[in-house]
Amino acid sequence: MTQQNSPSATTDAAAGTPPRPARLAAAADLHFGRSSQGTLDGFVEAVNASAADLLLLAGDLTDFGLAEEAEGLARTLFPAIRIPVVGVLGNHDYESDRADEVASILREAGMTLLDGEAVEVAGIGIAGTPGFPGGFGRGSLGVWGEPLVKAFARGSVAEALKLESALARLRTRAKVALLHYAPLAATVEGEPREIYPWLGSSRLEEPLTRFEVAVAFHGHAHCGSPEGRTAGGAVVYNVSLPLLRREGAWLRLIELER
Repeated sequence: MTQQNSPSATTDAAAGTPPRPARLAAAADLHFGRSSQGTLDGFVEAVNASAADLLLLAGDLTDFGLAEEAEGLARTLFPAIRIPVVGVLGNHDYESDRADEVASILREAGMTLLDGEAVEVAGIGIAGTPGFPGGFGRGSLGVWGEPLVKAFARGSVAEALKLESALARLRTRAKVALLHYAPLAATVEGEPREIYPWLGSSRLEEPLTRFEVAVAFHGHAHCGSPEGRTAGGAVVYNVSLPLLRREGAWLRLIELER
């Protein structure tokens, strides 16, 4: 897997050469709101100039989880972006208790939206689920104590199980995990330590190692760090758009062997 700034050369399948690597573009935290018209023009231009085979969107697609925001985002992205788009929802997309409506609008527009499911696109297997807070390492909240604490902790356990189930369905050589919440602390570094438990859960990391995921993408941590690695060596990218914009980019672009 290599990060690239220019498109790969195409291969001659008739000559028996290996297929070229798949080119993936990823971002998160678009936060499309009522006043966002025109603010993602640069994003759309970057996607179309990237020569990517696939666009991955790691949650917080809308600002308040409203149907009109999802409709506006759909008008902005489709049909301007002509490559497959795979995404997951984020916490902002649930804010107005209309996540099902938001998801339906985006699916009808052409997005493949994952919630514990898996899909194969361009020879790459993608397993996606939003994830959940809960903390990292020794700071992880356990399923113990008051009923409300147990219910919260079970949320992170449930999302880890959804990720595990989705990864188990993939039969592709290359496996990608798409999340909103972070699976490890390395990519939230830069945020205030007091809020680390709300930015992700290390329960999401174990499935990445067990199923030999090549790369994982997440958002949510706007002030986090761009890259980290799991204990098993999988590369994890924080593709929050505010973080990418501070680097002068609209997207994270990588190439992955199929």
